[in-house]
Amino acid sequence: MKFQRVYVLGSTGSIGVNTLDVIARHPETLSVYALSAYSRIEQLAAQALATGAAVVVVPDEPARRRFTAAWPAGRTLPEIRVGAAALADTAADSQVSTVMAAIVGAAGLPAALAAAKAGKRVLLANKEALVAAGALFMKTVRDSGAELLPIDSEHNAIFQCMPHFGRAGAATHPAKGVRRLLLTASGGPFRTTLLEKLTDVTPDQACAHPNWRMGRKISVDSATMLNKGLEVIEAHWLFAMPLERIQVVVHPQSMVHSMVEYDDGSILAQLGQPDMRTPIAYGLGFPERIASGVGLLALTSLGRLDFEEPNLDRFPCLRLSFEALRAGQASCVTLNAANEIAVDCFLKQKIRYTEISRIIERCLHREVGRVRSGLDSLEEILALDAETRSFASQLCHVK
Repeated sequence: MKFQRVYVLGSTGSIGVNTLDVIARHPETLSVYALSAYSRIEQLAAQALATGAAVVVVPDEPARRRFTAAWPAGRTLPEIRVGAAALADTAADSQVSTVMAAIVGAAGLPAALAAAKAGKRVLLANKEALVAAGALFMKTVRDSGAELLPIDSEHNAIFQCMPHFGRAGAATHPAKGVRRLLLTASGGPFRTTLLEKLTDVTPDQACAHPNWRMGRKISVDSATMLNKGLEVIEAHWLFAMPLERIQVVVHPQSMVHSMVEYDDGSILAQLGQPDMRTPIAYGLGFPERIASGVGLLALTSLGRLDFEEPNLDRFPCLRLSFEALRAGQASCVTLNAANEIAVDCFLKQKIRYTEISRIIERCLHREVGRVRSGLDSLEEILALDAETRSFASQLCHVK
């Protein structure tokens, strides 16, 4: 495997931490060049010290001072780059071969796009690159010759089950012979909760995922299944697959990570432990397979694998995601931005759990009633994102 120098965007989050774990297992082929973090600056300093990172990126001058204060005396500081522009500039740095795009939210979009434009190997764990800017992002990957490898467990599973020829790129049409993509979803913590009880759900209950350990925002997205809706939009762009050929299936055990159905009736499924080191190792090692640190899957202990249709009354955010994809790119931007604001307000206990979908729906209805010529640039996408966040914030404060 060719030696890679990796830039981990969002290194203190769960994806970032797992990425560093996998990299540490392969010092002969993988090294850390740069790390970035937004708030956990002391943890960033510890990571930079442990990995020997040459560069760290922090959001502002106070964060720079915190990093310096946390750095042990007598040790040479890494280069400290500051600000949002530095995130993107470092992604395009000539010293970087591979970028793990793991910053949650729209904040990670410019850096992911910069990595694609610079022709890097992009390990995409940031949903917004495709949800908010799918057409622009995929065109950039094609034009630059970048490698694009999905890291979300579902898309990584589909990629593993799809026909390909040793290189990851940007699809322009559905793969020959593929009939359907089947995205699995755990159903989250409220899969069987009585609907009338959802009104009083607390943030801690929403974040108590039965199978995965994730950050609080993505845990809420999993509970509402908005996360799965975003993944449908991502799958549409990653695999050039129309919505009518993408199906969501609730699978409570989270052992089948997704499936691909072929024209001859065959279904290929990727199974594994609910551990993000598996897709991360696949992305870092591709086209080879490398050790991830994940243990053996005891198939005999599973007992059973269940599958069911998602209940759109229980999960209105999933329905809204389908509607947004049908409506077009502007609605997808709106969906994502409104959700980020609504979830943040829910976590701060400013709105109820059931109001998340209502706020998203009001933002979508507002957008559908407007006329747009298109979203052809990052600036236009970010402007709509900011506008939607402002409107969603107003709705949250009215509650």
